[in-house]
Amino acid sequence: MAGKFELYTDESGMHRFRLKASNGSIVVTGDPQESRDDCIKSIESIRKLAPYAELKEAAAGKA
Repeated sequence: MAGKFELYTDESGMHRFRLKASNGSIVVTGDPQESRDDCIKSIESIRKLAPYAELKEAAAGKA
């Protein structure tokens, strides 16, 4: 079973998303967005770019 994206509005009224694995664990949470459409655009970007994303190790304490 595939994971799923969930759209929701947080306590401050901002639109957010989370990606849940098939077992229900949260894999990714999105940054707050002003609009639902911006939130959907973020999801579309992840869907488009994820197959090409590199795996890179970050230095300790650096993002």
